[in-house]
Amino acid sequence: MTLKQPHRCSAWLLAGGLLALLAGCAAPSKPARTVPVEDRRLGGVITTAPSPVSGPAATTAAPPPGSENAGKPGYYTVRPGDTLHRIGLEHGHSWRDLAAWNNLSDPNRIEVGQVLRVAPPAAAGDGVQTQPVAVAAPVQARPLDTPATGVAKPAAAATAAEPAATKPSQAPADGIVLAWPARGPVLYHFDEVRNKGIGIGGKAGDPVLAAADGRVVYAGSDLRGYGNLVIIKHNNTYLTAYAHNQKLLVREDQTVRQGQKIAEMGNTDADRVKLHFEVRRQGKPVDPLSLLPSR
Repeated sequence: MTLKQPHRCSAWLLAGGLLALLAGCAAPSKPARTVPVEDRRLGGVITTAPSPVSGPAATTAAPPPGSENAGKPGYYTVRPGDTLHRIGLEHGHSWRDLAAWNNLSDPNRIEVGQVLRVAPPAAAGDGVQTQPVAVAAPVQARPLDTPATGVAKPAAAATAAEPAATKPSQAPADGIVLAWPARGPVLYHFDEVRNKGIGIGGKAGDPVLAAADGRVVYAGSDLRGYGNLVIIKHNNTYLTAYAHNQKLLVREDQTVRQGQKIAEMGNTDADRVKLHFEVRRQGKPVDPLSLLPSR
């Protein structure tokens, strides 16, 4: 009995040591930290998903691009649902110019909270030398039947591929001269809340005419609610928009003349065949009837 006792004590000590060792191994380790991972989707929407990170705590996520310019004149903070095309329309500029001013390699990749330049570098007054996309030489809006020299043509010599719907209006102080873009009746009037332009009725395929000389800065269907859309920039102040067409007949960067057929009337993204016509002054919608001639 006295010889076996030391073996029994050693066995208890060995068992106790193993239990302590196992308990130490089973102790919960410090959980891994997670940080959000940005997923910048088309249209500027940001979603987040957890991603495990080991080691020291991760640093705070970087602020959106351009956030140091938030609130400054000539800059705009991207909101949910924005696209570069819509931002361009709202500020009276081509989306191509916005892409150049903001050094965007992919104009479809903008994110909520990002701050974009929406005015030319000189207008913003910050001295940045980024240049906009090269544009065609500015055109002077004038009726088709008046030559550039100011000498009236004989009536018999005045020919046009597509006559304007009516005579152009008298030029306001900033020089734009508008003619009606379609011949149909007015379906609804300008409303700053609901209708940012007027509706002009007609039948499918009716001609849609450029209201004044200018350059096409957009031709496509990327702006929800407008269907097949043409936007023409006439000068540094005014642009016009022609929506819901069934067919577009012009391309971006093309120079057009007043009365030129630019599209065919349709009902894309609309409840009936019509032309939705907008006039924007420095990006802000104004009542087209205040600039169109009476008829």
